Order: sequence, then C-alpha cells, then structure tokens
Amino acid sequence: MQQNPTPTRVLVVDDDPTVAEVVAGYLGRAGFAVDRAADGPGALARAAARRPDLVVLDLMLPGMDGLEVCRALRDKGPVPVIMLTARGDEEDRILGLEIGADDYVTKPFSPRELVLRVESVLRRGRTGPRAPGSSGPGPGQGPGPDPDEVTHRAGITLDPLARRATRDGRELALTVREFDLLAFLLRHPGVAFTREELMREVWGWDFGDLSTVTVHVRRLRGKVEDDPAAPRLIQTVWGIGYRFDAPPEADDEADDEPHGERRRDEGHGDEGQRYEGRADQGRDAGRGPGSDA
Repeated sequence: MQQNPTPTRVLVVDDDPTVAEVVAGYLGRAGFAVDRAADGPGALARAAARRPDLVVLDLMLPGMDGLEVCRALRDKGPVPVIMLTARGDEEDRILGLEIGADDYVTKPFSPRELVLRVESVLRRGRTGPRAPGSSGPGPGQGPGPDPDEVTHRAGITLDPLARRATRDGRELALTVREFDLLAFLLRHPGVAFTREELMREVWGWDFGDLSTVTVHVRRLRGKVEDDPAAPRLIQTVWGIGYRFDAPPEADDEADDEPHGERRRDEGHGDEGQRYEGRADQGRDAGRGPGSDA
C-alpha cells in the first residue's frame, strides 16, 4: 500500500488573528500543513520545534519585528520566507529582500494569490530556474542549455541538482533567488538580459516590482565578485539590464566577441539601473498586485 507523502509545512506568523486565520484556512485547503504564531519569539519557538518548509511572515510584529525574525530564521538554516506587510514603500521591500526574503506581498492581498506565491516559491526551491524559452522559443532561439547540468565558469561551479554553488572551492551561501539568478546567468554568458526578462525567465513572473532584480544582482555581486563596487563578472548594460562576462582565461567557452562598446557603464555599479527601476515601476503600475514580485 502506497503511503501518502508528508504534507508541506507552512508557518504563518501574523499578530492579526483574522489575517492569520484566513491565510491558514486557504493554505490548509490547498493541502499544506499549517502552524501559526502571533509574534517573533513564538515563531522562532515553532520553527525550532518543527522546521517549516516555508514561512509566511508579517513584517509588523509586536516586540520583535519580521526583519529580526527573518534574520534569526536564516541563521538557523535556509528556509523560504514570504513577507507580508501593510507598508508598501520601496525601501521596506528592498530591505526585506536584502535580508533574505524570497517574496514580498503587500496588504491587502488576495489569499488565493498568496497560495500561488507559496507554491511558486516552493517550486523554484525544488526545480531551480526555468530554461530560457521554456514557454516557447523566440526567433532564432534553440531549446537552451540543460538546466540540470553542472556549470563551471569564471571559477564558479554550480550544481543545480544539489543546489550547491562554489567559487574557487569555497561554498557560496545563496538564497533561493540568488541561486536561480546565478544559475541562469552562468548558462548564458555574454548575453544581455533586461530585468523584465530575468524576472520572467528566472522566476517565472510576468509582473512585479523590477527592483527585485536590481536588489538580487547587487546581493549576488557581493558574493561572487572580488570587488562588488567594480564588478567584472555581472555587468550592468546601460539602458538594457545585466550580462554575465566570463573572463576568457577563466573559461575557454566564453564568447570571444569583444563587448567594449556595450560596457558603457562598467565600474559604475547600479546607479543608472536604479534610475531606470523607478521609471519602470511607473510603467508597470497596474500590471499586477502591489507586491515585490
């Protein structure tokens, strides 16, 4: 007789009992096992007693806020976190992402959409990023590289099946999103992608706040670049987005075509991209929920 698989466990942390009850109800009907906590210490105690597969975490908690809880959870080991907040300022969203949140949903929100976000984050954690063109190749595009293949480039080794990445033999501590972004860029050296393309191809989102990509590029640079302020690997392409450049001496398969004219902003970090992000956010208004991604 085949045993039923253990249900995925989600910890819901919110001091508003109505919100917590509604969220827990929708997640329960979707097949998740749900634990609840009303404050930070309670959330950490629940997580210590039974490690959750994902945490839905309110930012505004009494005593110990969601950012502190997220940091404490991350210190204990990797666990996907979706932040909930009534504060929709870009600074709050970016701060949540910088400490390791995997998604960000602004109140009021649709409980059904939150369930979809939970499923999406868990799916990304299991399968990694989509191969480009997975929804149908564009003109001149082939099927794309094998997403399960171990990649070696510029001193970085990435194993998608083991969800493990090292640089010069040193393991990189990457969040789910950072790992997916690095895997995608490593498989497509020398190709410039817009932030819209990265959001869609890496994380499967057709709408959202483009600052999500900017923040994760900045965080990833901090982990793979010798000098994140003057990046050599993950380049900003002015007016377009980002491109991974593998030095020829580090990767014989790197594209030999010179990119000099395209490196107009090399060494200037993300300043131009931040300006573009604010413009893009305005253009994207109304495309989807007012969440980070």
